[in-house]
Amino acid sequence: MNSEKKCEVLCSQSNKPVTLTVEQSRLVAERITEDYYVHLIADNLPVATRLELYSNREGDDKKKEKDVQFEHGYRLGFTDVNKIYLHNHLSFILYYHREDLEEDQEHTYRVVRFEVIPQSIRLEDIKADEKSSCTLPEGTSSSPQEIDPTKENQLYFTYSVHWEESDIKWASRWDTYLTMSDVQIHWFSIINSVVVVFFLSGILSMIIIRTLRKDIANYNKEDDIEDTMEESGWKLVHGDVFRPPQYPMILSSLLGSGIQLFCMILIVIFVAMLGMLSPSSRGALMTTACFLFMFMGVFGGFSAGRLYRTLKGHRWKKGAFCTATLYPGVVFGICFVLNCFIWGKHSSGAVPFPTMVALLCMWFGISLPLVYLGYYFGFRKQPYDNPVRTNQIPRQIPEQRWYMNRFVGILMAGILPFGAMFIELFFIFSAIWENQFYYLFGFLFLVFIILVVSCSQISIVMVYFQLCAEDYRWWWRNFLVSGGSAFYVLVYAIFYFVNKLDIVEFIPSLLYFGYTALMVLSFWLLTGTIGFYAAYMFVRKIYAAVKID
Repeated sequence: MNSEKKCEVLCSQSNKPVTLTVEQSRLVAERITEDYYVHLIADNLPVATRLELYSNREGDDKKKEKDVQFEHGYRLGFTDVNKIYLHNHLSFILYYHREDLEEDQEHTYRVVRFEVIPQSIRLEDIKADEKSSCTLPEGTSSSPQEIDPTKENQLYFTYSVHWEESDIKWASRWDTYLTMSDVQIHWFSIINSVVVVFFLSGILSMIIIRTLRKDIANYNKEDDIEDTMEESGWKLVHGDVFRPPQYPMILSSLLGSGIQLFCMILIVIFVAMLGMLSPSSRGALMTTACFLFMFMGVFGGFSAGRLYRTLKGHRWKKGAFCTATLYPGVVFGICFVLNCFIWGKHSSGAVPFPTMVALLCMWFGISLPLVYLGYYFGFRKQPYDNPVRTNQIPRQIPEQRWYMNRFVGILMAGILPFGAMFIELFFIFSAIWENQFYYLFGFLFLVFIILVVSCSQISIVMVYFQLCAEDYRWWWRNFLVSGGSAFYVLVYAIFYFVNKLDIVEFIPSLLYFGYTALMVLSFWLLTGTIGFYAAYMFVRKIYAAVKID
């Protein structure tokens, strides 16, 4: 602590330079051309490179303002006119804060910032002595250290440490990493989404409530029963609207997983918004999400069991097993396959095998019993009461128009929820793929609320149109159509991959699309579940309001 080092040599015995073999040189050169970064951590702070950008607004040279931004990690090297150079000297600057204490006590130091200035200095310009200390060339006269991938290269790895006192308090030492210059964009996107959603809610409520009032008034007029029977509309399918769909077990299992996801995401975002999951404790967000998903199995199982009972299902044990294993099984399978590829590359980013086994034990030891418990109580509870009886013989469905097609429905229903959260999605993507921190959970919470509202509204409109077209098979269709925004997320992910990322290797591309598939699947389950429950409540409400002989 607080000991300056002018220049120290690393990795070399008695001041002999390090020799990179041809193979090592080729690998280093390849990594530099692929823009690899090096990440170091001191006292739990990641290293950052300072970038000074001149924002010259007035066009006057004297009034140039420096705009300081930080880049996480430092670049392994750089290329210049087809030559490859390696950063082999690191100047570390550690900022410390001195705590105010009583007179007799010694000062305690706290590291509050960790910066690096990477330099490339060729072998001839560094003078090393026996004690592994060295002297660097004065000024900017030195040439950079070139790496020739076709032959052996000799070089020194050196570093220097400089300490500076700083006014930054320990509590706010993460601020430099989290300062983002585009909070206005977030506010703009939030206000934009809120306006769109309120505008839409207004229109939808007006149209739907007015039309429904008219419908219900017409259907409830006793004297014009003959005229009414001639009309078409949603009343005509009252004897079939609650007819259980095909594959009720799979539908209830997916919806159970959706409820599990919904509870988990809601709690995680809320806790993160209160600042309890700071990026300084690495992996806290992921760990919390995993544990919560396991424990939310009770709610998932309960809602799945109750719905399965409502849909006239009988095999509750099989249903509970399906709920506990269907979605988590797919997630685990995809992650395991991707992890095998990462293992194959000997990457430090791979999940170790014991962790995988621990996750499996948690899944079968915590999540599965909890889902069974919830399912048992949900299945024993009174099923949802449907306001109308189902006829013995199913009614014939008239031929549907082209716009009642499922895929058209997905395209129409997905665009609004996606538009409401599109900008936030861009920030989340750059946090995951472009080595940045994401911490604006307050915005994310608002966006999540907007997403829930817009999904519910769109779903209600879609189910209303479908019942007006006398098509009563709404269960599966509504679940698929409500998750339509997941399709747009997939399209956006492909667009982001092509336009924003320069990934050329096979395995990184596979990882990108593997994780994207997981995101899209989870997002579809989440939005589909929100939409389904909104539509189910709506259908029960409108049929309860009509007098049916």
